[in-house]
Amino acid sequence: MSAWLPTAPCTPRACVEAPAAVPARAVPRAVLRLTGVVLLLLAGIALTPLGGRIPASLVRRWCRWIVRAAGVQVRITGTAAPTGGLLLVANHISWLDIPLLAAVRPARMLAKTEVRRWPVAGALAARGGTLFIDRDRLRALPDTVARIARALREGAAVAAFPEGSTWCGRAQGTYRRAVFQAALDAGVPVQPVRLRYRLDGGPATTAPAYVGEDTLLASLWRVATARGLVAEVEVREAIPPGGNPDRRSLARAAQSPETAAPPAWTHTVLVA
Repeated sequence: MSAWLPTAPCTPRACVEAPAAVPARAVPRAVLRLTGVVLLLLAGIALTPLGGRIPASLVRRWCRWIVRAAGVQVRITGTAAPTGGLLLVANHISWLDIPLLAAVRPARMLAKTEVRRWPVAGALAARGGTLFIDRDRLRALPDTVARIARALREGAAVAAFPEGSTWCGRAQGTYRRAVFQAALDAGVPVQPVRLRYRLDGGPATTAPAYVGEDTLLASLWRVATARGLVAEVEVREAIPPGGNPDRRSLARAAQSPETAAPPAWTHTVLVA
């Protein structure tokens, strides 16, 4: 089993809520939403040559616009992420997690090499400085950790999903430890983020999940046709460097509910 991508038990058949029949009148709205997402991604690809000249505040807004274009409300609570080298870590449920994490703080993403082949988004990831992981080459793990640590020492933020696989949101995996070694080696803080999806005024939902043999197109369509979908982003208190002696305890601290902080600020983006 790969050290980077353990197998999650979540599958579309077992975990993902069966979508209700989509009324014919709702199809044009869903198509419009997906078109908006694609146009925003294409705009991002066009602007990536500007690199660091694009203000971080604009990047955060652009990421929120992507989620809004998909018809999702966004609620961000917690503490503001620190500047400088930073490892952002979050649980992994959906493709929506990526722009949501970047809305907290723009960062170089840590992603599996297969993401390169995703239409539109793969090109954007490659041009945006994503650090790709070859899941099938365990021997490459030390070099990958070294590359992450180097980026952190240079003052970059790196975003990772340490569960190593997507989960449905009602269940979750254990944080894998390797990526936390990079934070220890670089002497930078770790910023835990907790992601949840629910229906507005209702319970948690697995509709946005992208798990198992699910296809990206199927997940995109579920999100675009959902009504009242809300993404909740809880930014927890950053874990300062030096407080944990090894990567095992650092991973445990990042995933522990005790790392949650009372909301210091709240930002809500509403979309019809």
